[in-house]
Amino acid sequence: METTVGVFVFIGILCVGYLTLKLGKLNPFDNGYYEITARFSSVEGLKPGASVDMAGVEIGTVSRINIDKEEQVAVVSLLIRRGIELTDDTIASIKTNGLIGDKFIRISSGGADQLLKAGGRITQTEPSVSLEDLISKYIFGKV
Repeated sequence: METTVGVFVFIGILCVGYLTLKLGKLNPFDNGYYEITARFSSVEGLKPGASVDMAGVEIGTVSRINIDKEEQVAVVSLLIRRGIELTDDTIASIKTNGLIGDKFIRISSGGADQLLKAGGRITQTEPSVSLEDLISKYIFGKV
């Protein structure tokens, strides 16, 4: 009887661990992604775990956001699914889902022949638009 209970408890712990990894979007065993970086003047509202979309399809996630102390810009690390090829003239833009929704990165592919490799950098970026700045400009007549 004790062995049966122990087996069920062990299976339950495995199930909870599996659900934790799946719901947390963590997958330590999958290396189906490659990392690239992009530099933005502002990443207001963007968080690690945000999606990276191309043509409306999710192709990756934001893995981390740091600051370059020398250039005073935000450095965003992106995990892109293997098999998705980006050219070196790709444009990364920070967009918002809906009017006040979550921020995500939209990738617009370019037409160059040279591909970005793992560890590469997207050089053309567009920072997020601050809704507060737009409203204050409108209110104070600076639009």
